[in-house]
Amino acid sequence: MQKFDLIVIGTGAAASAAAFKCRKAGWSVAISDSRPFGGTCQLRGCDPKKVLVGVGALIDAVRRMNGKGVKSEAHIDWAESMRFKRTFTDPAPKRQEEAFQKSGIATFHGVARFTKPGVIEVGSDVLEARYVVIATGAKPQRLDIPGENYLNTSDQFLELDSLPRRILFIGGGYISFEFAHLCARADSEVTILHRSERPLEKFDPDLVERLLRKTRQLGIKVELQSAATRIERKNGTFVVCASTPRGEREFEADLVVHGAGRVADLDDLNLAAASVQADKRGVKVNEFLQSVSNPAIYAAGDAADTGMPKLTPAAGYGGGIVAANLLKGNHRKVENVPVPTIAFTVPPLAAVGMNEDSAKKQGLRFRVHLPTRSSPASPI
Repeated sequence: MQKFDLIVIGTGAAASAAAFKCRKAGWSVAISDSRPFGGTCQLRGCDPKKVLVGVGALIDAVRRMNGKGVKSEAHIDWAESMRFKRTFTDPAPKRQEEAFQKSGIATFHGVARFTKPGVIEVGSDVLEARYVVIATGAKPQRLDIPGENYLNTSDQFLELDSLPRRILFIGGGYISFEFAHLCARADSEVTILHRSERPLEKFDPDLVERLLRKTRQLGIKVELQSAATRIERKNGTFVVCASTPRGEREFEADLVVHGAGRVADLDDLNLAAASVQADKRGVKVNEFLQSVSNPAIYAAGDAADTGMPKLTPAAGYGGGIVAANLLKGNHRKVENVPVPTIAFTVPPLAAVGMNEDSAKKQGLRFRVHLPTRSSPASPI
C-alpha cells in the first residue's frame, strides 16, 4: 500500500488546480485517471471543439462575403480538419502527465475505486491518503429509451474520420447546436430534436430566437417539443422515433449523437464504501466543497453538486477553493460569482450573470436595453 497526504481522482481543470497547489505546499500527492490525462476540456471538449468551430467560422465568413468582393469555392475537408485537431489533442496527455511528475506528483492509470474510507484501488495499486479530492467530471446522462446503445457521444463525434451525410442530434443544448452548425457548413443534412419548447434554456430567449432563425436558414431542422422515444437500425440506417406535437414521427439518420445533457461521472467509484453521499448532480458538498457525509473527502468541478455552472473556469475555481481549504482548514467558501458561458455556434451566443427571467422571478427592478436600428449589423 502506498500512502499519500492527498489522492486526486481526475486530471482536468479542477483536479489539476487542487493537485498542483497542494504539491507546491509540500504535500505528497497522487493523481489518477481512467482516461488519458488532461480532462474533458483539453482532450474532448472546449479545445478540440474550438479548433473545428474556427474552420466553420471561416467557411461562414467566406460564404457571407460571396458576391461582395470575395469569390471562392471553399469547403470543409473533414478528414484534414480532424488531423489538424489531433495536432493539439494527441500530445496533451503526455505533456500533462509529465507536468505532474515533474512537480513530484505520483501518477496512476486505471479506474479508481474506494474499498473503504481513505483507501482506493487503481488497477493493482492500493493507495491510502488523509484526504481525497473527487474531480472525475461528467458523462452523458442515460436516456432510458430502446436503442440507446446506437447513440454516439460528443467524445466519439470529435473523433470521426469522416462526416456522415445525415446527422441527428438528440437534445437542444449547446453541444448539439455547436456541432450542428459545424456539420451544416460541412454540407451534412442536420436535425435537432429537443423535448421542450425552447432550446439553449440558459441563454436569453430573444437571442435564442434569433439564433434559431439563423440555424434554420442554414438548413438545420430544429424540431421542438419532440422527445426521442426509441432508436432502431433498419437497412443500414438509423430511425429515431419521437413524440411530437404532430404525433409519433420517424426521423432517418446515418449518425445519431447524444446532446441531451450530462451527469456527474461517479458510478465506478464505489462511493458507498467511503460513506460519500452523491446523486446524478454530483457529490453532496458544503460551502467549502467538503463532502457532507465524509469530512476527508472534497469534490470540485462537474463531479460536485455545487450549483455552479458546469464550465471549465468554474471547475478550476472550485479546485483552487478545495486546495485552500485542505491546506489551511475550511475558510474559503464558494461565492456566487458571474461566470460567462458561450455556445460556440456561428455566430456565437453568450451570457453572463443574471438573465431577465431570473430577475423577474426575484421581483427585482431592472431596465432592458434593446439594440436599435442604427446599431451595427449582427451576422445573426
